[in-house]
Amino acid sequence: MQNEALVQLVVHALEDLKGTDILPIDVRGKTSVTDFMVIASGTSSRHVKALADNVLEEVKEQGVRPLGSEGLDGGEWALLDLGDVVVHVMQVPTRQFYDLERLWQGAEQSRAQHAADQE
Repeated sequence: MQNEALVQLVVHALEDLKGTDILPIDVRGKTSVTDFMVIASGTSSRHVKALADNVLEEVKEQGVRPLGSEGLDGGEWALLDLGDVVVHVMQVPTRQFYDLERLWQGAEQSRAQHAADQE
């Protein structure tokens, strides 16, 4: 399955169970660990677990074998390693604390701003 198609499958699986603030981020060229990250929020520990479980179920139905998962028991956050796509599902306070969007998009925005300032 192509990476972009896998990202769309993940996004749809999250949307199906009302995941919020779903954000796919292209991290190619920023890390060798993965090509895409998908970050989403759940409203409770049960919701986070249900979202992560739904993603795992949907990707397995399409023949994708997850490499691993973390955090499913606690429900505050879940990480799903699908190889070229890593999925983070977190409760809102946890997502705000880790601020992965700033970490992965902030560097890109800073470089773009710096390039614009140089012109």
